[in-house]
Amino acid sequence: MSNGPGHIRPSLRLGFGVKVLGAPGLPSHDSRRWQNQPHLSVSLAYLRDIFLYLSSRSIHFYRLSGQLAPYLTHPGLPAFHRQLEECATELAAMGDLARQQRLRLTLHPGFYVQLNSPEPLLVARSVQELTAAAALLDGMGAGPDGVIVIHVGGVHGNPEAGRGRFVSGWQQLPDWVAQRVVLEHDDRRYSLSDALWIHRRTGIPVVFDSLHHRCLNPEQIPPLDALRLALSTWPPAIRPKIHISSPRTEIRYLRRPDGVRMQAPLLNQHSDFLDPFPIIDLLSSALSLSLRPFDILLEAKAKDVALLRLRSQIERYAPSLYPHIG
Repeated sequence: MSNGPGHIRPSLRLGFGVKVLGAPGLPSHDSRRWQNQPHLSVSLAYLRDIFLYLSSRSIHFYRLSGQLAPYLTHPGLPAFHRQLEECATELAAMGDLARQQRLRLTLHPGFYVQLNSPEPLLVARSVQELTAAAALLDGMGAGPDGVIVIHVGGVHGNPEAGRGRFVSGWQQLPDWVAQRVVLEHDDRRYSLSDALWIHRRTGIPVVFDSLHHRCLNPEQIPPLDALRLALSTWPPAIRPKIHISSPRTEIRYLRRPDGVRMQAPLLNQHSDFLDPFPIIDLLSSALSLSLRPFDILLEAKAKDVALLRLRSQIERYAPSLYPHIG
């Protein structure tokens, strides 16, 4: 879609998660321990500076820290439980700023969210965490694109039963929370096909992850077909997002009591920067097939620096693709 003569509105927006490396002094959240009274208000002040940095670099997609509101749901620290109410005005103001910048915001809670746990208490805690995350996004006035990404969870000896338990856990979410939750397949336990199995029973959108699909793809689904399948799970009102990364190839140095040892890299780990050529091939193919527009979260250890480098490499090596990148 065009914004005017000679200009193409980007249909493939690049983003990154949490930590900013391209500018000094931009913490992602208030990381102080509970004894020092950390607070969402401090995190939001940090976040405003990050938003201004993103605007200066024309970055329009950012994954928020999952610790913006420290100890928000901690059962033993009730003094932290009302941070969203205490910061209602600041949250709304940050949401206004994000919309002014056309900045998409998403969340990805940690591994402790386990809707498929066989322990009912852990499922209840996961529902509580997701409800708090959805309430934070609601407080910012985030639209339906403000999604919360989760994984299926553990296998617990029976992956098929684990998939079924996920469906049961997901059904415990309030509707207004479930509408924000999307599902990412992983690199060792639950493949894209498992995520699609869950989608057919819940309607939950599926996030395609390029590296995870390379690491766990028992059905040997070609990447472009996998992307197409994942995009088809998203409702028209929500812009899909995918994850792209490159495998780590550097030697790992492990410190042990008997000295430092070198070990081969693990291919399921993210690299510092991104290999541009397979990314260019995938995105060019997606455009040639007129797949629906989507956003791309880049998972690289160099964060925003890796994003800016990839953007410049696309401009150099794929100039016809570059106008579609935002």
